[in-house]
Amino acid sequence: MKIFPLRALLLALLSINIATGAEKPNIILIMPDDMGWGDIGAHGHPFIKTPHLDKLHAQSLRFTDFHVSPTCSPTRSALMTGRHEFKNGVTHTIFERERMTLKATTLPQLLQRAGYSTGIFGKWHLGDEEAYQPDKRGFDEIFIHGAGGIGQTYPGSCGDFPNNKYFDPAILHNKTIVKTKGYCTDVFFGQSLGWIDEMRKTDKPFFAYITPNAPHGPEVSPGSQYEKIYRDQKCAPKDIAYFSMISNIDENIGALMDKLKQWNIEDNTLLIFLSDNGGTHTDTYSGGYRAGKGTPYQGGTHAPSFWRWPRVIHAAVDCPALSAHIDILPTLAEIADVKLDESTAAQVEGKSLLPLLKDPQSAWPERTLVTHLGRWPKGQYEAWKYKNCAIRSGNYRLVNNTALYDVATDRSESKDIATEHPEIVARLRESYDKWWQETVPLLVNEDVIAPMENPFKVMYRKQFGPQEK
Repeated sequence: MKIFPLRALLLALLSINIATGAEKPNIILIMPDDMGWGDIGAHGHPFIKTPHLDKLHAQSLRFTDFHVSPTCSPTRSALMTGRHEFKNGVTHTIFERERMTLKATTLPQLLQRAGYSTGIFGKWHLGDEEAYQPDKRGFDEIFIHGAGGIGQTYPGSCGDFPNNKYFDPAILHNKTIVKTKGYCTDVFFGQSLGWIDEMRKTDKPFFAYITPNAPHGPEVSPGSQYEKIYRDQKCAPKDIAYFSMISNIDENIGALMDKLKQWNIEDNTLLIFLSDNGGTHTDTYSGGYRAGKGTPYQGGTHAPSFWRWPRVIHAAVDCPALSAHIDILPTLAEIADVKLDESTAAQVEGKSLLPLLKDPQSAWPERTLVTHLGRWPKGQYEAWKYKNCAIRSGNYRLVNNTALYDVATDRSESKDIATEHPEIVARLRESYDKWWQETVPLLVNEDVIAPMENPFKVMYRKQFGPQEK
């Protein structure tokens, strides 16, 4: 009988996922910035070419009623913590209100406890100050830009490196600023692939969080070879750079998928694709959803949600259950077989999607989801309680405390049925008021005093000196 060394035995035991009966999967979560539900060929876009995302769509379980927040930092905060962003203090994308409370337990921290190596490649946007950086929130490998986008800077704590551009950007790699070569999306995917290649050779599973800043504005085309695709289709000039950025993202996703197959880790890698809010070019195509980014309507929150895990999940299946970004943490925690301690269990509002991943027709109880754009002027949260908000229960959405829509029959939220269903309006208002009352005490960033200078600019000056441009 073969005798296993103690360390090998322990590693073998740790690698078995009790929840699925399978080896713990590697996990890759890809989430571009501002790429809407409609910006995918498989969803019917008349111009955008996404052959690799279309392939992923065909190989995945798709949550067809999946929702995120109307803007970026809020979604990232909810994904990281399993609860509504306001309860993390994230009510904006700038002015210190993008900082995720230090009291929250994060998804990568949980995965670390389960034996995962963790890496982030791209956009963080949950606080640029040292205590809020991803290396303090559960990530082993850091490769990020600052602020909410490459080159963005606002007064206070939220700012990228000086004069940063989409080509050859300066990037924070762990504790060192590196000056890269190439287009930003290519740089982020290239770095993530290098790290994954290293991690696959170890005895630990990995979590790669790939969050390119594209196609967020400024809309900078990755090259003429992409632009030609859309000029040949005679697309509107205002769309060509944006569409080109998405084609470049798609190409990088294809390269990643090819590598997973080549490395023979495809079958036990859970590959997830999401967007962080509604699209910004929904006038071209929205899939029938009303409005887009920055609104409380479904066009601002409805997101693609593709989940591919060949060893466990059936391909080409749609799941209609109402689901959301807050469900990702409890789902991945269950898949990784990490137990939530008492405080984390109290924090998490989402539900594990694992039963639906195993059987898309599993019973899924009716639930309530709240959307609020936030972004109010400092100190004005009470006056903005009912501005740019929505509450969803079952098929009904109450928007801005006045208009009621049945989204099962009215995807475009065009027919207000509030006067026909006053009892539903009253019920949703009561639920929303209760949510607001319990949430306000957790708005911890509303009166924060900003630092005198952006932390990333201070970091840059320390490394390169005051004259470096």
